[in-house]
Amino acid sequence: MRKGKNKAEEDLDSLKPDYKKLYLLMRTVGLDALERDLLESQNEKVGLRARVAELERSLHQYCSCNSTIELKASLNKIEELKGKIEELETAMQNCEL
Repeated sequence: MRKGKNKAEEDLDSLKPDYKKLYLLMRTVGLDALERDLLESQNEKVGLRARVAELERSLHQYCSCNSTIELKASLNKIEELKGKIEELETAMQNCEL
């Protein structure tokens, strides 16, 4: 019985360095995975910031384009109203005569 216990203890003692190596390897692999995930997240963040900047530029262009269209429409409306005013002035002058 004592001999079997000594054998088990010897086996356990011989496994301890292997266990420690395996434990350190698992920690290292875990840290490598975390570093890889962190790097991927940072790259994704950079990509998203670039996309946001691109969308902001597009929005600014769109707003500028809409402003130009609205200004042209307003100018056309002003020209149309000027024409009506001239017609009304002409009609009033004809009535006064």
